[in-house]
Amino acid sequence: MRTREGGLVDDEAAVIARVRAGEPEAYAALVRAHTAVALRAAVACGAGAEAEDVVQQAFFKAYRSLGRFKEGAAFRPWLLRIVVNETRNTVRSAGRQRAVADREADLLGGEPRIPESADPAVAAVERERSRRLLDALDGLGEDHRQVVIHRYLLELDETETARALGWPRGTVKSRLSRALKKLGLVLGESLTDGPTEGPEGGEGRG
Repeated sequence: MRTREGGLVDDEAAVIARVRAGEPEAYAALVRAHTAVALRAAVACGAGAEAEDVVQQAFFKAYRSLGRFKEGAAFRPWLLRIVVNETRNTVRSAGRQRAVADREADLLGGEPRIPESADPAVAAVERERSRRLLDALDGLGEDHRQVVIHRYLLELDETETARALGWPRGTVKSRLSRALKKLGLVLGESLTDGPTEGPEGGEGRG
């Protein structure tokens, strides 16, 4: 099945329904559509050289769990939650954390985040800003680092981030706000992500 621009399956719900109905080969469309972002998530969370193995295992676990997948929900944040958990298990079992500098090289080398047509000077500034941001992330607590990674490096929206991390949206809002304030102090910039108050009314766990 073809995928449209942005790597999303044309009719994701239909593909999932086909897999559930006994067409396992249809699952390949989901794998093709989400492998790149799953690899970025694994690398960003410290999987290192094990990133490909982590992603393969995550897709396998997602396949086996499709029977519990909520009908009508987005597949990507659900998959990324599995990737994050699998990465944590891998890193914990290996007893190591990968250096941010290595993660940076892999992240920036995966998918171009700056159009090739961009002015070289602008591109250089953006690359330097990305490096500074990734370096500053290492100074954040795990929850704050994860919310920034999901919102900006993986480019999920607020709702998708909440689903991927298994947090209420209010938790995402408050932790992201605090993380951006801390990053702003390190980077010497004003970093914001819009209003921090919403209908969820915060969460008090930040």
